[in-house]
Amino acid sequence: MGKRYLSDPEVQAQIPAARRRAQRARVSEPRAKSARYDPVRGLIVVELTNGAFFGFPARLAQGLRGAAPGRLAEIEISPSGEALHWERLDADLRVGALLQGVFGTRAWMRELGRAGGRARSAAKTQAARLNGAKGGRPRKRSEP
Repeated sequence: MGKRYLSDPEVQAQIPAARRRAQRARVSEPRAKSARYDPVRGLIVVELTNGAFFGFPARLAQGLRGAAPGRLAEIEISPSGEALHWERLDADLRVGALLQGVFGTRAWMRELGRAGGRARSAAKTQAARLNGAKGGRPRKRSEP
């Protein structure tokens, strides 16, 4: 079956409902009002239209890691406020995803997780020793 294209009258008939959905989204979904780069702390700080603020380390975000502070400061906000864009870095991040702790694609997030798993700290070393003293990681049980 081929693609079905909408006629002009069909498109026109859908516009009022689309505008109502967009208005509901503007009120209920997080939208960026402003954004800036804080070079002292290495954070991207976003102000939402509801007055709330949040920030995240630039190094965590796909396309921003290793970028020069001047480039990180060149943040554009999409007209809808749904996304942040860095033209010269060719990076785009959705505000809703950032609020959920999603800083890039699934592959990017997997790599962040792997890097965290490889991290060494005194607390992680101590926890591993305590677990080892209890007999280590439990063996996987085979399914009957």
